[in-house]
Amino acid sequence: MINSARAINLLLLGLAGLAGCSSEAPKKKAAASDKIQGKAQIVVSETTALDASMNAGGPSVYLVDGLSRYRLFFNMPFNVEAGKEYLAEGIYAQKAIDAMGDPDQGKNGYPLDSSCGNVVRSAWPGVALDLADSYANSLRDRVKRFPARPVFLVTKIEPVTAPADSAKQSVDATVAEKGAPETVPLDKQRALLIAGPTVLAAPLWEPLGGTARCKVVIDQDGKIAELNSGAQLCEAVPWSQFNYKPTVKAGHPVRVDTEVEVRFDPRK
Repeated sequence: MINSARAINLLLLGLAGLAGCSSEAPKKKAAASDKIQGKAQIVVSETTALDASMNAGGPSVYLVDGLSRYRLFFNMPFNVEAGKEYLAEGIYAQKAIDAMGDPDQGKNGYPLDSSCGNVVRSAWPGVALDLADSYANSLRDRVKRFPARPVFLVTKIEPVTAPADSAKQSVDATVAEKGAPETVPLDKQRALLIAGPTVLAAPLWEPLGGTARCKVVIDQDGKIAELNSGAQLCEAVPWSQFNYKPTVKAGHPVRVDTEVEVRFDPRK
Protein backbone atom coordinates (compact mmCIF):
# COMPACT_ATOMS: atom_id res chain seq x y z
CA MET A 1 0.00 0.00 0.00
CA ILE A 2 2.81 2.40 0.96
CA ASN A 3 4.68 1.68 -2.29
CA SER A 4 1.51 2.36 -4.31
CA ALA A 5 1.07 5.72 -2.58
CA ARG A 6 4.68 6.65 -3.36
CA ALA A 7 4.21 5.69 -6.99
CA ILE A 8 1.12 7.86 -7.28
CA ASN A 9 2.95 10.82 -5.70
CA LEU A 10 5.89 10.45 -8.08
CA LEU A 11 3.50 10.27 -11.04
CA LEU A 12 1.77 13.46 -9.95
CA LEU A 13 5.11 15.24 -9.49
CA GLY A 14 6.20 14.14 -12.94
CA LEU A 15 3.03 15.45 -14.55
CA ALA A 16 3.43 18.76 -12.76
CA GLY A 17 6.99 19.03 -14.03
CA LEU A 18 5.90 18.34 -17.60
CA ALA A 19 3.19 20.97 -17.33
CA GLY A 20 5.77 23.48 -16.12
CA CYS A 21 8.13 22.72 -19.00
CA SER A 22 5.41 23.00 -21.60
CA SER A 23 4.20 26.42 -20.40
CA GLU A 24 5.43 29.44 -22.36
CA ALA A 25 8.20 31.58 -20.92
CA PRO A 26 7.00 34.96 -19.66
CA LYS A 27 7.25 37.63 -22.32
CA LYS A 28 9.61 40.51 -21.73
CA LYS A 29 8.08 43.93 -21.46
CA ALA A 30 8.72 46.17 -24.45
CA ALA A 31 11.27 48.92 -23.84
CA ALA A 32 9.69 52.23 -22.91
CA SER A 33 9.55 54.71 -25.76
CA ASP A 34 11.54 57.93 -25.66
CA LYS A 35 9.70 61.20 -26.24
CA ILE A 36 11.04 64.38 -27.82
CA GLN A 37 9.40 67.68 -28.66
CA GLY A 38 10.57 70.40 -30.99
CA LYS A 39 10.02 72.45 -34.10
CA ALA A 40 10.12 70.56 -37.39
CA GLN A 41 12.85 71.37 -39.89
CA ILE A 42 12.82 69.85 -43.38
CA VAL A 43 16.06 69.72 -45.41
CA VAL A 44 15.40 68.48 -48.93
CA SER A 45 18.96 69.06 -50.17
CA GLU A 46 20.44 66.77 -47.50
CA THR A 47 18.40 63.71 -48.41
CA THR A 48 20.46 60.88 -49.89
CA ALA A 49 19.51 57.41 -51.09
CA LEU A 50 20.87 56.06 -47.78
CA ASP A 51 18.68 58.37 -45.71
CA ALA A 52 15.62 57.87 -47.92
CA SER A 53 15.84 54.13 -47.27
CA MET A 54 14.98 54.82 -43.63
CA ASN A 55 12.68 57.74 -44.23
CA ALA A 56 9.68 56.21 -46.01
CA GLY A 57 11.00 57.81 -49.20
CA GLY A 58 10.51 61.35 -47.89
CA PRO A 59 12.90 64.29 -47.30
CA SER A 60 15.20 64.71 -44.29
CA VAL A 61 13.25 65.77 -41.21
CA TYR A 62 14.60 67.13 -37.91
CA LEU A 63 13.02 68.15 -34.63
CA VAL A 64 14.91 71.08 -33.11
CA ASP A 65 14.65 71.55 -29.35
CA GLY A 66 17.03 74.21 -28.07
CA LEU A 67 20.51 72.68 -28.16
CA SER A 68 19.28 69.34 -29.51
CA ARG A 69 18.61 68.62 -33.18
CA TYR A 70 17.13 65.15 -33.68
CA ARG A 71 17.23 63.44 -37.08
CA LEU A 72 13.94 61.61 -37.53
CA PHE A 73 13.52 58.33 -39.39
CA PHE A 74 10.18 56.73 -40.22
CA ASN A 75 9.16 53.26 -41.40
CA MET A 76 5.87 54.66 -42.69
CA PRO A 77 4.88 58.05 -44.14
CA PHE A 78 3.97 60.84 -41.72
CA ASN A 79 2.72 64.30 -42.64
CA VAL A 80 5.18 66.75 -41.06
CA GLU A 81 5.13 70.49 -41.85
CA ALA A 82 8.20 72.69 -41.46
CA GLY A 83 8.06 75.22 -38.63
CA LYS A 84 5.36 73.44 -36.64
CA GLU A 85 5.88 72.03 -33.14
CA TYR A 86 5.62 68.23 -32.82
CA LEU A 87 5.79 65.57 -30.11
CA ALA A 88 7.43 62.35 -31.29
CA GLU A 89 7.64 58.93 -29.64
CA GLY A 90 10.10 56.21 -30.54
CA ILE A 91 13.68 55.09 -29.88
CA TYR A 92 16.62 57.49 -29.43
CA ALA A 93 19.17 55.34 -31.28
CA GLN A 94 22.47 56.41 -29.70
CA LYS A 95 21.00 56.31 -26.21
CA ALA A 96 19.75 52.74 -26.79
CA ILE A 97 23.03 51.65 -28.41
CA ASP A 98 25.13 52.97 -25.52
CA ALA A 99 22.78 51.38 -22.97
CA MET A 100 23.46 47.97 -24.56
CA GLY A 101 27.17 48.46 -23.98
CA ASP A 102 30.18 47.21 -25.90
CA PRO A 103 32.61 44.63 -24.48
CA ASP A 104 35.42 46.13 -26.60
CA GLN A 105 34.67 49.69 -25.39
CA GLY A 106 34.36 51.00 -28.94
CA LYS A 107 37.87 49.90 -29.96
CA ASN A 108 36.59 47.73 -32.82
CA GLY A 109 34.27 50.29 -34.32
CA TYR A 110 31.14 52.07 -33.19
CA PRO A 111 28.35 51.16 -33.24
CA LEU A 112 28.15 47.37 -33.31
CA ASP A 113 26.06 45.73 -36.06
CA SER A 114 24.11 43.75 -33.47
CA SER A 115 23.25 46.89 -31.48
CA CYS A 116 21.83 48.63 -34.55
CA GLY A 117 19.76 45.56 -35.39
CA ASN A 118 18.37 45.43 -31.85
CA VAL A 119 17.46 49.12 -31.97
CA VAL A 120 15.59 48.76 -35.26
CA ARG A 121 13.67 45.71 -34.05
CA SER A 122 12.80 47.47 -30.79
CA ALA A 123 11.41 50.49 -32.60
CA TRP A 124 9.67 48.67 -35.46
CA PRO A 125 9.05 45.04 -34.35
CA GLY A 126 6.71 44.26 -37.25
CA VAL A 127 9.26 44.98 -40.00
CA ALA A 128 10.22 42.08 -42.27
CA LEU A 129 13.63 40.51 -41.54
CA ASP A 130 15.30 41.60 -44.79
CA LEU A 131 13.98 45.16 -44.40
CA ALA A 132 15.08 45.27 -40.75
CA ASP A 133 18.61 44.28 -41.83
CA SER A 134 18.61 47.04 -44.44
CA TYR A 135 17.43 49.58 -41.86
CA ALA A 136 20.08 48.42 -39.39
CA ASN A 137 22.85 48.87 -41.99
CA SER A 138 21.60 52.36 -42.84
CA LEU A 139 21.38 53.29 -39.16
CA ARG A 140 24.92 52.08 -38.51
CA ASP A 141 26.32 54.03 -41.48
CA ARG A 142 24.68 57.25 -40.28
CA VAL A 143 25.70 56.86 -36.64
CA LYS A 144 29.28 56.06 -37.69
CA ARG A 145 29.42 59.31 -39.69
CA PHE A 146 27.77 61.48 -37.03
CA PRO A 147 27.94 59.57 -33.73
CA ALA A 148 26.95 62.51 -31.49
CA ARG A 149 24.05 63.75 -33.61
CA PRO A 150 20.85 62.19 -32.28
CA VAL A 151 18.96 59.75 -34.51
CA PHE A 152 15.36 59.07 -33.54
CA LEU A 153 13.35 56.14 -34.92
CA VAL A 154 9.75 57.36 -34.88
CA THR A 155 6.79 55.19 -33.95
CA LYS A 156 4.32 58.04 -33.44
CA ILE A 157 4.33 61.77 -34.11
CA GLU A 158 1.66 64.42 -33.64
CA PRO A 159 1.47 68.22 -33.69
CA VAL A 160 1.56 70.14 -30.41
CA THR A 161 -1.41 72.45 -30.05
CA ALA A 162 -0.70 73.77 -26.52
CA PRO A 163 -0.86 77.54 -26.00
CA ALA A 164 2.82 77.45 -25.03
CA ASP A 165 3.67 78.31 -28.66
CA SER A 166 2.71 81.98 -28.21
CA ALA A 167 4.74 82.17 -24.99
CA LYS A 168 7.75 80.67 -26.77
CA GLN A 169 7.42 83.20 -29.60
CA SER A 170 7.33 85.98 -26.98
CA VAL A 171 10.57 84.70 -25.44
CA ASP A 172 12.22 84.50 -28.87
CA ALA A 173 11.16 88.08 -29.62
CA THR A 174 12.59 89.28 -26.28
CA VAL A 175 15.93 87.60 -27.02
CA ALA A 176 16.01 89.21 -30.46
CA GLU A 177 15.52 92.66 -28.91
CA LYS A 178 18.62 92.20 -26.73
CA GLY A 179 20.88 92.36 -29.77
CA ALA A 180 24.25 90.67 -30.22
CA PRO A 181 25.79 88.98 -27.16
CA GLU A 182 28.88 90.33 -25.43
CA THR A 183 32.14 88.54 -26.27
CA VAL A 184 33.91 87.08 -23.22
CA PRO A 185 37.20 85.12 -23.40
CA LEU A 186 37.31 81.51 -22.25
CA ASP A 187 39.42 82.09 -19.08
CA LYS A 188 37.22 84.92 -17.82
CA GLN A 189 34.05 82.92 -18.43
CA ARG A 190 35.53 79.86 -16.70
CA ALA A 191 35.79 81.88 -13.47
CA LEU A 192 32.01 82.38 -13.53
CA LEU A 193 31.20 78.66 -13.71
CA ILE A 194 28.90 77.51 -10.89
CA ALA A 195 28.19 73.95 -12.06
CA GLY A 196 28.88 71.83 -15.12
CA PRO A 197 30.85 68.70 -16.04
CA THR A 198 34.05 70.06 -17.63
CA VAL A 199 35.63 66.58 -17.37
CA LEU A 200 33.76 63.63 -18.90
CA ALA A 201 34.47 60.01 -19.80
CA ALA A 202 35.24 59.54 -23.47
CA PRO A 203 32.26 58.24 -25.46
CA LEU A 204 32.28 54.75 -26.99
CA TRP A 205 32.84 56.19 -30.46
CA GLU A 206 35.91 58.22 -29.39
CA PRO A 207 37.57 55.96 -26.78
CA LEU A 208 40.85 57.93 -26.70
CA GLY A 209 39.04 61.10 -25.66
CA GLY A 210 40.62 64.53 -25.99
CA THR A 211 39.92 68.18 -25.20
CA ALA A 212 37.22 70.15 -27.00
CA ARG A 213 36.88 73.95 -27.12
CA CYS A 214 33.24 74.65 -27.82
CA LYS A 215 31.74 77.96 -28.91
CA VAL A 216 28.53 78.72 -27.05
CA VAL A 217 26.10 81.52 -26.23
CA ILE A 218 25.15 81.89 -22.55
CA ASP A 219 21.88 83.63 -21.74
CA GLN A 220 21.12 86.25 -19.07
CA ASP A 221 20.37 83.51 -16.53
CA GLY A 222 23.75 81.84 -16.97
CA LYS A 223 22.45 78.88 -18.99
CA ILE A 224 23.86 77.60 -22.29
CA ALA A 225 21.41 78.84 -24.93
CA GLU A 226 23.21 78.03 -28.20
CA LEU A 227 25.98 75.71 -29.38
CA ASN A 228 27.91 77.14 -32.32
CA SER A 229 30.55 74.41 -32.71
CA GLY A 230 30.27 71.57 -35.18
CA ALA A 231 32.78 69.30 -33.42
CA GLN A 232 31.34 65.91 -32.49
CA LEU A 233 32.72 66.01 -28.94
CA CYS A 234 31.03 69.38 -28.38
CA GLU A 235 27.73 67.87 -29.41
CA ALA A 236 28.22 65.10 -26.83
CA VAL A 237 28.42 67.51 -23.86
CA PRO A 238 25.32 67.67 -21.60
CA TRP A 239 25.00 71.45 -21.86
CA SER A 240 21.78 71.59 -19.83
CA GLN A 241 23.87 70.78 -16.73
CA PHE A 242 25.97 73.96 -17.03
CA ASN A 243 25.23 77.04 -14.96
CA TYR A 244 27.19 80.32 -14.77
CA LYS A 245 27.02 83.52 -12.78
CA PRO A 246 25.39 85.99 -15.20
CA THR A 247 27.68 88.51 -16.88
CA VAL A 248 26.57 92.02 -15.90
CA LYS A 249 26.89 95.14 -18.05
CA ALA A 250 25.59 98.57 -16.97
CA GLY A 251 23.90 96.90 -14.02
CA HIS A 252 21.98 94.34 -16.11
CA PRO A 253 22.72 90.68 -16.97
CA VAL A 254 23.59 90.17 -20.64
CA ARG A 255 23.98 87.32 -23.11
CA VAL A 256 27.54 86.16 -23.70
CA ASP A 257 29.40 84.78 -26.72
CA THR A 258 32.27 82.65 -25.39
CA GLU A 259 34.04 79.27 -25.40
CA VAL A 260 33.90 76.36 -22.96
CA GLU A 261 36.71 73.81 -22.66
CA VAL A 262 35.70 70.23 -21.87
CA ARG A 263 38.14 67.34 -21.36
CA PHE A 264 37.18 63.76 -22.25
CA ASP A 265 39.29 61.23 -20.35
CA PRO A 266 40.24 58.04 -22.28
CA ARG A 267 38.16 54.93 -21.70
CA LYS A 268 39.92 52.17 -19.78
